[in-house]
Amino acid sequence: MASQGTFSDEPLSPAGRLFTDPKTDVIIHVIACGKDTIDIDFAKSVLKSSVMVQHPRFCSLLVRDKDGLEHWRRTKIDIDQHVIVFDKRLDKSGKFIEDTSQGFTDNGEEAVNQYVADLSVSSPLSADKPLWEIHLLMAHKCAVFRIHHALGDGFSLMSMLMAGCGKVDEGDDHRDAAAHRVAPAKSMESKGRKRRDWRRLLCAISGLLKMIRYTLLFVVEFLLMSWFVCDKSTVISGGDGVELWPRKLATAKFLLEDMKEVKKAIPNTTINDVLFAVISSGLSRYLEHRTPNASHEGLRLTGVAMVNLRSNPGVQELSEVMKKNSEARWGNKFGAILLPVYYHKPGNDPLEWLKRAKVTVDKKKHSLEAYVTYRLRDLVMTLFGPKYSCLFYYKLLCNTTFTISNFMGPLERITIAGYPVSSMKFNTSSLPQALSIYMLSYVGRVEMQLLVAKDIIPDPELLAKCFEDALLEMRMAAIGINTA
Repeated sequence: MASQGTFSDEPLSPAGRLFTDPKTDVIIHVIACGKDTIDIDFAKSVLKSSVMVQHPRFCSLLVRDKDGLEHWRRTKIDIDQHVIVFDKRLDKSGKFIEDTSQGFTDNGEEAVNQYVADLSVSSPLSADKPLWEIHLLMAHKCAVFRIHHALGDGFSLMSMLMAGCGKVDEGDDHRDAAAHRVAPAKSMESKGRKRRDWRRLLCAISGLLKMIRYTLLFVVEFLLMSWFVCDKSTVISGGDGVELWPRKLATAKFLLEDMKEVKKAIPNTTINDVLFAVISSGLSRYLEHRTPNASHEGLRLTGVAMVNLRSNPGVQELSEVMKKNSEARWGNKFGAILLPVYYHKPGNDPLEWLKRAKVTVDKKKHSLEAYVTYRLRDLVMTLFGPKYSCLFYYKLLCNTTFTISNFMGPLERITIAGYPVSSMKFNTSSLPQALSIYMLSYVGRVEMQLLVAKDIIPDPELLAKCFEDALLEMRMAAIGINTA
């Protein structure tokens, strides 16, 4: 929407402008399913008084001034324009069918997945209203939130969701107790400070040199893959224009307890290490199935991962997120890193995947790659404008194989507008890569959404099973170690 702009308008952040370019226009989809029938009138009344519609981003239009610069402009919300109700049932192709008289017991996950997959390609949000919608799929007892990425990143949106949901254990006492547990360690360290000063100095110098080395190495690699270097073509490679190709969406499901079991098998391992190992192993399994003996050992497949740069990566109170100078402030505060995986034929020890994943992730932790790419994005936006900043990221996505986005969701079951949620997952609109991987934990489970270009990856269900089998194999191997 073009406009002259006013003094009350708020300009978009550099990251917000990145997501408004046609090539990098991104919409976040959150799928919340339950077992109860949705009361439309009640849901709308709750939404009208919710923190979401009172938030400045959710009640503002995206406008452009005469110079083409984007701004947020406050407007009145018409809930009926944002809540879109569908009474008909979806078939497996994601299309609505006329016959709704026949009863059914499942929530049609495959049908809902395909419906959202179609939205990811062909349904932009209208600029004539604030950039969000809620699709209520009544026959499937499911709500699909569509929120433009320019409004905020996953961290901000999850904080918004938690502020508006039903009763949740906020864990305030746990956080306070943790702070008290940390405090005594400082006084113990101070007693022997003189004896250990030289060791600390050596460790600090070693850590600084390691950080400089890895940062330089990874940032140079990032720049090269943004312009000149690309992954070798495989059966799962995308490229320029693939974001316009039809999509399919499948879901891989994991138990958090299984991941914790695997994590215990190797010291100092994290859940993120386990997830990355599952992705590495699963992709190799899938390539072995699609092209037996065609992929050479050590073939590199590069993933692009988004990293939250806030000092506290967990979900925060919305009041804290909304403070202007808060380190957890609202918006799009994330950097990008490259996470390469390598093809390997099946071996005797499934935990080798975890060992390799841990080495890769540990190196990334010792670098400032995410922070530098975040600043680099803003610098390119400031010096050359959104066109070149968007081209920079678009080329990076074209030259790599897949995207990873991972987020920790609610630890306890929640209700949204009085509607108990039994399952939550998320994804975004399509990218030039043929494979995008989105992971969200919810009440002890992790659901991994696989959004694929179906002409390149026609069987995402098989890919999902490859990921699930990879974790189960690691779990069995870990149990043998943990019980030994």
